[in-house]
Amino acid sequence: MKKKLMYLCSLAVLVVFASCSSDSEEDLTPPNEDLVTYDGNISALIGGSCLGCHSSPTQNGAPFSLTNFTEVQSRAGGILTAISRQTSEARSMPPAGRLPQSTIDLFEQWIEDGTPEN
Repeated sequence: MKKKLMYLCSLAVLVVFASCSSDSEEDLTPPNEDLVTYDGNISALIGGSCLGCHSSPTQNGAPFSLTNFTEVQSRAGGILTAISRQTSEARSMPPAGRLPQSTIDLFEQWIEDGTPEN
């Protein structure tokens, strides 16, 4: 009886360890649902806060357009600097007033995440 119980316990342990294998690290890593992407988050932010001037062609003296991923990605650091300034500071964006801190944090997170498109 003891041998049978010992055999069953060993078999159970073996089954548990055998079922916990994977050929891919991706299988073991859950998808990052908090990843900030251009398509998922940043495009709407730019559309609502920047495209009034930074369209193509630009309006109101804006020096460049921000109408697509490549344009926004290439200027991401400068955009973050401009939107992080206080309203009264020179070159703060948007000119109508500072964005909510949560929006600025979202843009900063996008940069930290590597500026993914989608």
